[in-house]
Amino acid sequence: MGYLTALMYIFVFLFGITVGSFLNVCILRIPAHQSIVTGPSHCTSCGKKLKWYELIPLFSFLALRGRCSACKAHISVQYPIIEAVNGVLWLFVFFVMGFTPGALIACLFTSALLVLSVIDTRTREIPPGITIFILAVGIAATLLDLPNYLSHLIGLFAIALPLYLVFAITGGRGIGGGDIKLMAGCGLLLGWKLVVLGFFFGCIAATFVHLLLMLFKKADRTLSFGPYLSLGVFAAMLWGTVLIDWYINMII
Repeated sequence: MGYLTALMYIFVFLFGITVGSFLNVCILRIPAHQSIVTGPSHCTSCGKKLKWYELIPLFSFLALRGRCSACKAHISVQYPIIEAVNGVLWLFVFFVMGFTPGALIACLFTSALLVLSVIDTRTREIPPGITIFILAVGIAATLLDLPNYLSHLIGLFAIALPLYLVFAITGGRGIGGGDIKLMAGCGLLLGWKLVVLGFFFGCIAATFVHLLLMLFKKADRTLSFGPYLSLGVFAAMLWGTVLIDWYINMII
């Protein structure tokens, strides 16, 4: 790895954890129906407005030793975890996809998946604002891949339409409306082949993990599907084309 490439990866990680700090704001405020763009960051225990040096991703948490500088209340470890995870995921995306415009779109998509996964796990709801953002990123991905625009347009309906039929037949008991909108946005972004593969991956992950949770954690039958779908489409985005090509070459 060259010196310039190393610097670029460092920049990606630093920018990733900075965006991760904003993701924490989204995770906390969106379910509470609060603005994510107005209102200063503050301690959730005493309400103290945070100084700029208390908002440096990762480093402020370590410097403050995980406590508010005013009331000494513990700061949730969610903050550094989300920041670090987002930074690492961005590094991973650029490592696999290279320094391309498509990688930047993939990073924005990945961050949105991270936010909705945490929120859906906690509330069992996927906020519509996040699916609208994914749809907007999907439009950008389609414009970047105009020669294959038809694949993206088919992807918009490839999984979302069958899920909507399940939703209509079961009266919403078989699948959530948020999952349908999520797969529509993912399909537009990825194209029909990758979104089908991603949905397949997500179903496998959901079945395996939730069976273990039911067995060892006594979880009930209901589950938040968003995190598993997010995992599936993330894997399909990075490795789906290679897997599809390998499978086609194997059967020909």
